[in-house]
Amino acid sequence: MSKIAIYGGSFNPIHFGHLGLSRWVLEHTDIDEVWLMVSPNNPLKDRTDLAPDNLRLAGARQAIEEAIKECPLPSNKHLIASDFEFSLPRPSYTANTLRELSKAYPENDFCLLIGEDNWLIFDRWREHDWILAHYPILIYPRHNNPSGGAVLSAPATFQRSDFSAKRPNTVLLSSAPYFDISSTAIRQQQKNAK
Repeated sequence: MSKIAIYGGSFNPIHFGHLGLSRWVLEHTDIDEVWLMVSPNNPLKDRTDLAPDNLRLAGARQAIEEAIKECPLPSNKHLIASDFEFSLPRPSYTANTLRELSKAYPENDFCLLIGEDNWLIFDRWREHDWILAHYPILIYPRHNNPSGGAVLSAPATFQRSDFSAKRPNTVLLSSAPYFDISSTAIRQQQKNAK
């Protein structure tokens, strides 16, 4: 049984921070693969600046291919850009995606990889309690820890150990490196360059 981290996002565009965090998870936890789940329609994000689905997917796949060519680390070979959500109803609700993934790939154990910014609004996600009850969540802390320490601190492991009575399946990746980049900043730089 493989342990798969689902790293969902618009990847609008993908950048070295996405790949760097994915590689770190593969190298420092017991996750076997990271699937970059390209989201066609995140219900919590504005679609105004969103590039077409196929271009964002192609960009993610190309970034992984280039990473493998430039640095053939074993971890790069366990990164997958996925279009799985493209065939699901829209908007893309993570709970629905996880249900469908578990049906399609019953031989795998899935978890979520999310940024702390998403953890801070996790109560706005559809069926967030169901997700917490059924899937582990790996949380990537943001610079200066905006949660003020409210995010659970625990060792980076996929195990369903009871780190907290309220959040038994959450793991803070506290030793993960900080990647000072965002897709929003890249899009703004591209606008400014025009």
